[in-house]
This record gives sequence, structure tokens and C-alpha cells, in this order.
Amino acid sequence: MQSLGDRIKILRENKSLTQKDLAAMAGLTVAQLSRYETNDRKPDPESLRSIVDALDTNADYLLGRNEDPSPSYDKGMSMSFYGGPEAYTADEIAMMEAALKAYREQKKKLLDGEIEKN
Repeated sequence: MQSLGDRIKILRENKSLTQKDLAAMAGLTVAQLSRYETNDRKPDPESLRSIVDALDTNADYLLGRNEDPSPSYDKGMSMSFYGGPEAYTADEIAMMEAALKAYREQKKKLLDGEIEKN
């Protein structure tokens, strides 16, 4: 069975990333990442989340709980699970609110008979 460190290293190499690249992407030092890959240390929850995000994978895969390295949100999970509103910029939130407003207006017009359903 592959260890946490093995899985991090395999995914990193599959993405053609150096330890320096992944460490920078995850906000870690190269020494930290090296210790994780060699199983000298285990990442704390925040570091694990950073590695998961940087490798675009899921924590269950890295922890050996499943064999599918696909990101969890590909399985239909709500994106709010990954941080909620604080994970988005003000511009992204404004765009989502505008889209929701337009949807609600269109739905109201459809229900009021002002437009025909296609």
C-alpha cells in the first residue's frame, strides 16, 4: 500500500512538478515537502489542504482511503464545501449574484407568462 508521502510524490511527478514547484504552490518550504514525501513527518490539516489544492486531488486519495485521485468536486459535491464565500473574490461573488438575479428574473417572467417556455 502506498503511503501518504508516496502518493504526494507520485502525483507531483505525474504533473511534472519539482518539489520546489509544489512547495511554492502549496505555501510550504521544500524541506517540509521533502519530509512529507519521505514520510519523516505528516502534514498538519492546513498543509494537507494546501497540497490537495495544489495537486488538484482529494484528501481521501492522499490518505489512502480511496484509489481515485480526482478532485472531490468532480463527484458532484458542492463547491461551498471548499471554503464557502470566503474562498471567492469580491468580483466572483458579484458575478454569481448577478447570475442568480438574472435567473430569478427569467423564472418570474416565465411563471407570469411574459415569456414562452422553449
